[in-house]
Amino acid sequence: MSTVANKPRLKTSAMIASIAAEGQVTRSAPFGHALVELARTKASVIGMTADLGKYTDLHIFAKEFPDRYYQMGMAEQLLMGAAAGFAHEGAQPFVTTYAVFGTRRAYDFIHQTIAEDNLDVKIVCALPGLTTGYGPSHQAAEDLALMRAMPNMTVIDPCDALDIEQMVPAIAAHKGPVYARLLRGNVPAVLDEYGYRFELGKAKLLRDGNDVLLISSGIMTMRSLEVAKTLEADNVGVAVLHVPTIKPLDTATILREAKRTGRMVIVAENHTVIGGLGEAVARTLLSAGITPPFRQIALPDEFLAAGALPTLHDRYGISANAMATSIKTWLG
Repeated sequence: MSTVANKPRLKTSAMIASIAAEGQVTRSAPFGHALVELARTKASVIGMTADLGKYTDLHIFAKEFPDRYYQMGMAEQLLMGAAAGFAHEGAQPFVTTYAVFGTRRAYDFIHQTIAEDNLDVKIVCALPGLTTGYGPSHQAAEDLALMRAMPNMTVIDPCDALDIEQMVPAIAAHKGPVYARLLRGNVPAVLDEYGYRFELGKAKLLRDGNDVLLISSGIMTMRSLEVAKTLEADNVGVAVLHVPTIKPLDTATILREAKRTGRMVIVAENHTVIGGLGEAVARTLLSAGITPPFRQIALPDEFLAAGALPTLHDRYGISANAMATSIKTWLG
């Protein structure tokens, strides 16, 4: 008789609430709590979602402000169209769903009803890039490329809980449409120790180094900081430049850091190699006539596999160990 049924079911990281490592300090639902704080002082703020309030931390807002919360069902096009209508009437909608549904499925509705009229709608989307193991139907590997290409759209890829907490009031103060990636659930707290403060449109140098300049966004900034500490033991100096705002890009800071001689420039992003931060940085450098050794750490131009996240991150080169191996190989 088989004993499989009696074995405890193993947990995988295929669909997890947090990308935090074991023992890492986290904060619960930073987006939901930050939006509640914003709404207490700004009556125009409303929350909207496509049947994903619990999975985008918007349920926290719904509990505090039930009369300002709109659950639109599994209808992302309707969600974006309704958000545009609310914005026309003076509300400031914060709209949540998964990144694949907000960008791929509802792209035309965002383009025509929100971006073209430059409406004050904030689109905040969970499961960006390779933060789920559910395969291509849920992996938003190309969301930044899609939203960067849209006129009037500001695009943000936050690193951690602090980034998200400070991002919320900052994008609320910005007039116009915003697309922001979202880390939800128990979100790592990484940037607190660096004296960091989010500023819309600004890149921040978190640590310096003489051998490599890592330009990163989102969870790849967390990975870059891990790699910098690891390579320090091998006498490799790694600078980490965090770029939370993908559009508009802080070209001045990027060029200032890339001009320093003797450093390889590596862009690390949780996104396909096509159309994201890497290509934006490369264009910036070439347009300014700056040509350091340049590499990309990013997801391949292919449909990604399903599976446990640690395995997938190793397979596609975006884990800290895989990054460190690549960098040491490139440095020779």
